[in-house]
Amino acid sequence: MEDSSLTPREYFAQIKANPTRARFGFGRKPVIVNIDLQNAYTRVDEFKTAYETDPNQIDYINKVSDLARSKSLPVVWTHVGFLESAEDAGVWGTRTDTPDSLQNIKVGSRRFEFDDRLNIDHHRDVTYIKRMASAFFETGLPSLLVWHQVDTVIVTGGSTSGCVRATAVDSLSRGYRTIVPEECVADKHEIPHYANLCDLALKYADVVSVREVLDYLDAYAPVKD
Repeated sequence: MEDSSLTPREYFAQIKANPTRARFGFGRKPVIVNIDLQNAYTRVDEFKTAYETDPNQIDYINKVSDLARSKSLPVVWTHVGFLESAEDAGVWGTRTDTPDSLQNIKVGSRRFEFDDRLNIDHHRDVTYIKRMASAFFETGLPSLLVWHQVDTVIVTGGSTSGCVRATAVDSLSRGYRTIVPEECVADKHEIPHYANLCDLALKYADVVSVREVLDYLDAYAPVKD
């Protein structure tokens, strides 16, 4: 193992500054997968489980989602929620049992609901309730991506070290080009945030600026076979 005195933030800046860093690149058709932008994780004014990295995160995600929708591309939103009994949380819900615990995000509760600052088109966008970290785990997302014949998954939301990372790993594992716009993901603390951006950039995804994603979507046109 190589030793280093760099912080995760400094290491990530070093990775970004490498002009020879290889990329997976954007493909022929993308989907936007917005992870767990629900009050429990976004409303720092209400819940201690919430977090904010870039204060403009939700605005950026709205712009990305609106632009994708205008191009007739699929837009997906996930949120975490469990039964009143919490039995569907499995072992994930066994470590603690406080009002702020994961398994106590009950379907229909304020913590479960999407942040009302989001621009969700409930007539067109697809929403999934998920019970584990990855958006691919036991949801309809895999079938949706096959139906839409996408080859690129753009992941936003939180947390960077948890559900975003898990979704990105599953995305790559299923053969998708995976893109993470840096300003569109967030975490509770800078150490896991930047440490996982490093891992994502080096192994599982292209971590790019939201400007690059918006430029790609703005120029997007369906590829004719």
